[in-house]
Amino acid sequence: MEIGLNLPVMAPGLDRARVEAWCRGIDAGPFSSLAVGERINFPNPELTVTLGAAAAWTSRVRLLYNVLVLPMHPEALAAKQVATLDVLSGGRVTLGVGVGAREDDYAAVGATFDAKRLGRLERQVARMRRIWSGEKAVESALAPVEPAPLQPGGPPVLVGALFPQAITRAARFADGILGFSFTLAPEELAFSFEAARAAWKAAGRPRSPRLVTGCWFSLGPNGRAQMDEYLGRYLRFLGTAAEGMIALVPTTSAAALRDAVGRARDAGADEIVLAPTTIDPDEIKRVEDLVC
Repeated sequence: MEIGLNLPVMAPGLDRARVEAWCRGIDAGPFSSLAVGERINFPNPELTVTLGAAAAWTSRVRLLYNVLVLPMHPEALAAKQVATLDVLSGGRVTLGVGVGAREDDYAAVGATFDAKRLGRLERQVARMRRIWSGEKAVESALAPVEPAPLQPGGPPVLVGALFPQAITRAARFADGILGFSFTLAPEELAFSFEAARAAWKAAGRPRSPRLVTGCWFSLGPNGRAQMDEYLGRYLRFLGTAAEGMIALVPTTSAAALRDAVGRARDAGADEIVLAPTTIDPDEIKRVEDLVC
């Protein structure tokens, strides 16, 4: 099982020096992916711009959109941005896409938040792939949307899918699923992974799905307090329900994180992407010594 790391983009206080230190530290380590997530109404840096900086500060590690909330974006523009990043990174992009759960982020960019987001997502990915193949985005255009991605056919596409409806639909067009868990409980992992394997088989897909999961972690001396503060800020949109969910997160010690990674491995994950809760780049070495 491969192990990737998110940049700590959802933690406050990031600046150029810290982002560069994290990028170079992840690239120098044994990690498989450098991942970045997306929010709008939050003090995190913008997703593709940050991955562009990461492309310049790294040379080996894959660059993972974790995830691009695609229904908030025009797909032709997203196709151009992702393809450009693929070229600039030397073909190291993995595109994670999802529909998101924050209505206020949709409102901020003027996008529609409704029950049809998953269907729009599937159609958008299909159109992006046609654009990457050279099809014109507009019939009257004198040229297609370019550059073409360096990876033939475009980057691998993973869908942020946790529930059966989304997993079944993902089997129609994606290369795998990109999950995230509060606990990495064995039954939760088994449910989503077995559902994905069955959905891919039922869809007649020749290859098994790539199975990716993730979790938050905090390995510093005040791990529990750091986790509670981080998630209290990040999950504030859930209101009082957030308190009970935060209490479920166990990965605030070395032993707990080691056990969680082991559960993902035992469940058959191809990759686990760990999300730090601090901007301190020393956390890279802590997690490397522990689980890699």
